[in-house]
Amino acid sequence: MKLHTRCGRTLHVTRFTPQGLPTRMSRVVLDTSFASYDEDELWTSLTSEEARRLAGLLLLQAAAVESEPRAMPGVVEAVSVAGDAYAIRVRGHVLPVDQPLTEGGTDTAPTPVKLFVAAVAGCAAHYAGRTRPPLPAEKQAALRAVVPHCTVTNTLAQTPEVVLAGHSAFSGEADRDTETTRR
Repeated sequence: MKLHTRCGRTLHVTRFTPQGLPTRMSRVVLDTSFASYDEDELWTSLTSEEARRLAGLLLLQAAAVESEPRAMPGVVEAVSVAGDAYAIRVRGHVLPVDQPLTEGGTDTAPTPVKLFVAAVAGCAAHYAGRTRPPLPAEKQAALRAVVPHCTVTNTLAQTPEVVLAGHSAFSGEADRDTETTRR
């Protein structure tokens, strides 16, 4: 994840997870671009908005390396990071979501709806294969025919059972209110 500052710096916020080593050895990485005029020190000045975005990016990566995501099939966890930012854990992967600044978020990641739209685009891209743009006319028609039947859009047509279980951040125990939704 990148943050381009008004002072001309590019900050890269990532995580380093050595393969084969315990998750506790994972680290959050903050890489600051180096310029020729940086003699003995490296600096960045941030606006208040940039500082909030950087804090959000750091918190999202920290949530990803805090504990090993559970790779349980069919289980998706939403872990609160800060404010409206969450780390969504699924099958050992961590996907950040947030709200835009105008909605009270820190705009460090796409909204859940944008992530959903990205999932539809990813499904379409899967079916498009390795064809490079511009897509030939005959492939465009085939792609338009297939997208309504991709896994993501099929999930909309046949909604799976959803079980919501809340966990307290303090006790780690499930809250008493557990709800099952079936459509």
